[in-house]
Amino acid sequence: MKYSDLVEVYERLGRTSKRLEKTGHLSDFLKNVHADDVEEVVLLLQGRIFPAWDEREIGIASQLMVKAISIASGADAHAVTKEWKRTGDLGTVAENLIKGKKQHTLASSELTVKKVFSNIRKLAEVSGEGSVDRKLQLIAELLTSSSGIEARYVARTILGDLRVGVGEGALRDAIVWANFMRVTDEMSKEKREDYNSFIDAVQEAYDLTNDFAVVAKIAKEKGVQGLKSVQIKQGKPIKVMLALKADSATEAFETVGRPAQVEFKYDGFRMEINKDEKGQVVIFTRRLENVTGQFPDVVEYAKEHVKAKSFILDAEAVGYDKKTMKYLPFQNISQRIKRKYDIEKTAEQLPVEVNVFDVLAYNGKNLINEPFRKRREIVERIVDNVRRKIRPSQAIVTDKEEKIEDFFRESREKGNEGLMIKNLEAPYKPGARVGHMLKFKGVAENLDLAIIGAEWGEGKRSKWLSSYDLACSSHGKLMEIGKASTGLKEKPEEGLSFEEITKLLKPLITEEHGKHVKVKPKIVIEVGYEEIQKSPSYSSGYALRFPRVIRNRSSEKGVSDINTLKDVERLYEQQRKQKA
Repeated sequence: MKYSDLVEVYERLGRTSKRLEKTGHLSDFLKNVHADDVEEVVLLLQGRIFPAWDEREIGIASQLMVKAISIASGADAHAVTKEWKRTGDLGTVAENLIKGKKQHTLASSELTVKKVFSNIRKLAEVSGEGSVDRKLQLIAELLTSSSGIEARYVARTILGDLRVGVGEGALRDAIVWANFMRVTDEMSKEKREDYNSFIDAVQEAYDLTNDFAVVAKIAKEKGVQGLKSVQIKQGKPIKVMLALKADSATEAFETVGRPAQVEFKYDGFRMEINKDEKGQVVIFTRRLENVTGQFPDVVEYAKEHVKAKSFILDAEAVGYDKKTMKYLPFQNISQRIKRKYDIEKTAEQLPVEVNVFDVLAYNGKNLINEPFRKRREIVERIVDNVRRKIRPSQAIVTDKEEKIEDFFRESREKGNEGLMIKNLEAPYKPGARVGHMLKFKGVAENLDLAIIGAEWGEGKRSKWLSSYDLACSSHGKLMEIGKASTGLKEKPEEGLSFEEITKLLKPLITEEHGKHVKVKPKIVIEVGYEEIQKSPSYSSGYALRFPRVIRNRSSEKGVSDINTLKDVERLYEQQRKQKA
């Protein structure tokens, strides 16, 4: 396939912000993509070369791209930098300079999708002596063979900044429209049921593979039956099942039934621990990041204390104080997730206990459709109970509200967040918030929100971004809900600091207006507040009274995981009833 065909779609996608229009453009295009090209095409449509869970990175810095554009266009690096400052986008710089160069080299040829994909993937694989020159050669080769507009998207893809707005929902629906039918208001009931069945099959296949490229190929070649036959593959992450919220023990029983399993809700971070038949252990976070290298201690626990040839465990890693042996808040151990150096030393200083609460595969068998009661029995059979290393999560089975209340108090006394309450007969639903699993905190609920803007401070805080614009989500859009400037520390050793958040936000700045900046929404923070108020000042229609930053959750949650406007509305109504 010609790369120019893909670029035409990029252009159409970039000209609309409407999801249905984007879905239509994607589906019309995918319908005509050959099965041999569809995996590369779908990854490139997302601005990716590897699926989201793959830890490999292209790893090209902006300055290296400046050099590559200089080589390909014949312009000196100073001219490239000058044009970059003027436009703010190296993709546009590549387009303008490649389009404006006096002549194409004799070696230039028409680009194909496979050539673009191959060269960019090689960028992640080149290492050792001479690797910088080799990377420059790979990029310059693509740019030299590009038309101006192709150069724009080659550069943006390499830099991870495609800017065409292809979300998961639009891509999922486009795969259905391209391989089955487009949804219409005039659909018969039977057709609508068939359509929904195909949508469900695509979503379930994606939840098991976390790779729309693989799903699109299966849909094109094997249809709905092929999608329904997708199985868990050990070594590749599965989207974890998510919990709804319960405000009382009675409400919890009404949702999950009686009796129910009640577990401690730990203040740690989700771990999906894979072990294959060869004995290799791989660990993923809730966000599907591979953190195996950062947790050699957990790898050893899984090998020594889980009695199975292969498995996929769903668990929570909780930090603890080595002196008191008491659990610590998540923030104390969050730095381990991103740690690249001194890993053994950090593991010794910041140890974790792994609490296993579910098993998704065991000795080659897929268990997600088995009832939770059976899965839990397997957990307790195969996971040794080794305190402060690895153990089955602490749990009881009960049908009485007072037992839940007692267990809740015990959990909080041990430093946990609250409880998880689970339906004993339910299957595991990857990626879904269903009524099979509830979280019960028993206190006013904090919100996970995205930072979409910030403001430089004054006085001694003038070097920091110290006030943050916060947003919840609504149908894929970010809706502002207030600003927060309290809760952070001025000294990094005291906890989450203004300096730390500023370092995270500065590379994400997209616009500056005086002291105020807009940023790409990538940083997720947990926010506490006194109450939620209605407010016309923000696009959400609500504002947080006395908001305060609790912790940075970006290592475990993405923007797609933040609280929704529906969550805010629910909490507002709950708060209003309590006041009545």
